[in-house]
Amino acid sequence: MSNRAESFLVGLVGDGVTPSLTPYMHEREGDVQGLRYLYRPIDLIELGLPGQAVGGLLAGARSLGFNGLNITHPCKQLVLDYLDEVSSDARCLGAVNTVVIRDGRFIGHNTDFSGFAAALATGLPGATLDRVVQLGAGGAGSAVAYALLTAGVRALDLVDTDVARCAARAAELAGFFPGRTVTARTTAELPQLMPLADGLVHCTPVGMAAHPGLPLDVSLVESRHWVADIVYRPIDTELVRAARAKGCEVLDGGRMAVGQAADAFRIFTGREPDAERMRSHFLDLVAAEEVAA
Repeated sequence: MSNRAESFLVGLVGDGVTPSLTPYMHEREGDVQGLRYLYRPIDLIELGLPGQAVGGLLAGARSLGFNGLNITHPCKQLVLDYLDEVSSDARCLGAVNTVVIRDGRFIGHNTDFSGFAAALATGLPGATLDRVVQLGAGGAGSAVAYALLTAGVRALDLVDTDVARCAARAAELAGFFPGRTVTARTTAELPQLMPLADGLVHCTPVGMAAHPGLPLDVSLVESRHWVADIVYRPIDTELVRAARAKGCEVLDGGRMAVGQAADAFRIFTGREPDAERMRSHFLDLVAAEEVAA
C-alpha cells in the first residue's frame, strides 16, 4: 500500500549535470526501499540559464511539489540568498549542496562535508590523523578540510596554487577549530611537508578523465601514508593506482560521492539508506561507463 509520504520528487541543479550518476543512485535506493522516487537533473547549460536562476528554480520546485534539490556548481554559494534556514556546518562553509523543501520552507545542508567524513570513517577506519596534507582548497576542498578537522586532524597543511584563496581558507578554518593548526602552503613545500604527514588528501581536478595525470611527485608518497582522492571518474585515478602500488591504504573518490548521496537521501526522505548497497550500485555504474568508453 502506498501514500503521498512514500512518494518523492527531487532534482539536481547545476552546470553540466545531465551525465551525473547521482540520480541513478538515489532512484535505485528508493526502489529497494519500496519508495516511489524520481530524481531529475536540471542542467543550467541545457536550459541556457545562469547560476543566478537558482532562486527561481527553487520557487518553481516548491510550486511543482518537489521534496528537495541537490545543488552543485555554480550555485552552492548563490543559493544561500534564497534559503529560510541553513545548517550550522553549511553556514560555516558558506556553501549548500542539498536543499530540502518542507512546509513551504527551504532548508539548506552541506553533504560534501558530511559525505567525506563518512567516507573517511568507513573507508579508512583507524587512520592516523595527527597531520595531513591536503592538495586543493577550492569549493570541494573547503568541505573536505572542514570534514578532516571535524574528524580530529590536529594539523592540516593546505596546499593550493591560488595562494590568496589558500591563506583565506586556512585562516577561516583555524577560527572554526581553535587549538588545531591549519596552515596555507605552496606546492614547492611538499618535499618538506610529506615526511611529516600521516596522510594525503587530493581535492583538485587533476586525475579526472579530462585532466589526466598526477597532482604531485609520487616519489613523495611513502607506504606508511594513507591517501584519499575525491576524483571518481575514473574511480582508480593515477594517484590511487600509484599509492596502492606503494602499499598505501587508499580511499577512492567514489566513497565521498556515495557518502554525499546517502546523506542527501536521508535528508530528503527521512529514511536510513544502505550506504554499502549504494556504493555497490555506484561501482557498477562507473564500471559500465568505463566499458562503454
